[in-house]
Amino acid sequence: MFNLIMRSVNWNSGIATMAVERMLEYTEPSIAAQFRLDGTLQLGLLTELPCLFMDEGTEAEVARVGQISRARIVGREIQFEYTIDPEVPPLANSAIYANRIALDMPSDYEFSRNHWAVKDVDLYRFLLRNVRPRRQRPSVFLIPEHENIDPVLASAMMPFAPPFTPVYQCIQHAAEAAGLRCRRADDIWENPSIIQDVVALIDRSKVVVCDCTGRNPNVFYEAGIAHTLGREVILITQNGDDIPFDLRHLRYVTYLNNGEGLAALAATLEARLQAIVGH
Repeated sequence: MFNLIMRSVNWNSGIATMAVERMLEYTEPSIAAQFRLDGTLQLGLLTELPCLFMDEGTEAEVARVGQISRARIVGREIQFEYTIDPEVPPLANSAIYANRIALDMPSDYEFSRNHWAVKDVDLYRFLLRNVRPRRQRPSVFLIPEHENIDPVLASAMMPFAPPFTPVYQCIQHAAEAAGLRCRRADDIWENPSIIQDVVALIDRSKVVVCDCTGRNPNVFYEAGIAHTLGREVILITQNGDDIPFDLRHLRYVTYLNNGEGLAALAATLEARLQAIVGH
């Protein structure tokens, strides 16, 4: 079994509410009876189940998987605290809607109403079978069989030369202001080869910032990897002519590598990162 909570809230906050009268809607009566004792909700039993946290809608809205850690009745509301499972990537509501019968969600109305239901379905088995298909993996470097994106990780792809140190610090500050943490491949040493560390970092990142200044071939290669893996990519450069022809149709940010220029870059990146994080 699993909890299904449909509510249009910020699911990153860790705390939310649900009206008591919406509890156990769209739940089979025999299942609902297991979580009521003499008419009283058995919140302790509910918190033992995994939970699918959903925004209302059937298209690009995002659902997350996690666990309710605490729940209590306050007036006419259930207040509950929860954690999101970092091992399960966010799910598009469209994918859930396409499998709604398997998840015991046959009614379209269920996708447009705030409610808390319990479904007699093994949620994790469903995810393994239907939502996380294997992806084709390259032979030159290794990537995991399934994606595991860190929703607060950004990465910077740039030359490791000293002139780029202030630029990297600028990107880090912009990321922190947007609620992200930024890393570069030389910050980690997890694998024998640097390219494996680079690819692993890109694969885990929600967003990748690529500095094309100087037409560095490594950065171009890394930008291609990030695009292929479907990551959000932000291109920056000190010279617009350094953007490859095949990428000039994409928006990019030009900057000057001085105090005023880096301050402007930080403001632009922060705004862009906040827009990405908000999606």
